[in-house]
Amino acid sequence: MVKLHDLQFVPFIVEDEIVAAIDKVSDKLNKDLADKKPLFIVVLNGAFMFASEILKRFNHDCEISFVKLASYQGTETTNTVKELVGLKEEVSGRSVVIVEDIVDTGNTIEALVEMLAEKGCAELKIATLFYKPEAYTKKHNIDYIGIKIPNRFIVGYGLDYNGLGRNLTEVYQLKSNNMTNLVLFGPPGAGKGTQAEVLKQQYDLVHISTGDVFRYNIKNATELGTLAKSYIDKGQLVPDEVTINMLNAEVDKNPKAKGFIFDGFPRTEAQADSLAQLLKTKGTEVSAMVALEVEDEVLVQRLLERGKTSGRPDDADESIIRNRIKVYYTETAILKNYYQKQDKYFGIDGVGAVSEITDRLSNVIDKL
Repeated sequence: MVKLHDLQFVPFIVEDEIVAAIDKVSDKLNKDLADKKPLFIVVLNGAFMFASEILKRFNHDCEISFVKLASYQGTETTNTVKELVGLKEEVSGRSVVIVEDIVDTGNTIEALVEMLAEKGCAELKIATLFYKPEAYTKKHNIDYIGIKIPNRFIVGYGLDYNGLGRNLTEVYQLKSNNMTNLVLFGPPGAGKGTQAEVLKQQYDLVHISTGDVFRYNIKNATELGTLAKSYIDKGQLVPDEVTINMLNAEVDKNPKAKGFIFDGFPRTEAQADSLAQLLKTKGTEVSAMVALEVEDEVLVQRLLERGKTSGRPDDADESIIRNRIKVYYTETAILKNYYQKQDKYFGIDGVGAVSEITDRLSNVIDKL
């Protein structure tokens, strides 16, 4: 995560993906404009990094012009006139490529197309590194697109926030405000379910239990539920992709959520990576892994006591209880190490009254 001025931005597009997109655009430009000696018109300020990489890869004769659009009041006070500043090369009868860092509403593109058409260019193409199809409102075709992205605010690779961030070699998107996303863990008998319900109410979070999500999808025979059941019926593990798609659907059901409590997922580093990628597409990230910590003997006694009334056979057999606890620690150790490397792991004393444990959790969450 990076902080620019007063805002935080989370990783969005890695450098390798950007390079691959530039290679793709460059290959098409080389193929289409090999014998045309094109004029590349680069829109400052953001497009300088993209343009420099395009020109390095263009294998034929070309010219380049760096331009800006300036606005001023015309003879009528209600008339805003746009002027193209920096264009000194001849345009008439030539193949011209507008090079943009990002195309969203298309206002700049529309103004440039009109100006260049008036100057008599023979052929006009538009190339952009990033394109927001949800935001684009103009009729002009975007000929060369590096990466299509959601309509979110991004910085890096030429794009800035109030002057900062242009030099970043990867792209970051604005972190969703006030989102708290917790991965909640606790051994059997630690009271995780109770605390999840309390935290859900206290912080207005959405509690997503993987078990509940699976049961809902299978019971209602959704497409994902039917797919998951086909693996289960064969005695096979449900692929991570199916699980993450279920979680994605749950997240999308709550677009105005202030955050999520993920319960029962992830269980492996690969799943943790998948969750990180999912949240990245939403402009947010895992805030913390919070794990309730209780001594084994306390857990065993709690579960044996619970077994007297719960009717669950796995709460009545001490050997089964101890094995469940052992399995939990084996699974948790992987995730604990994963999130510790990111300074996101917090172990919480799970012994005491419910309100006392909630206070300990809150002390951590309030500082995230």
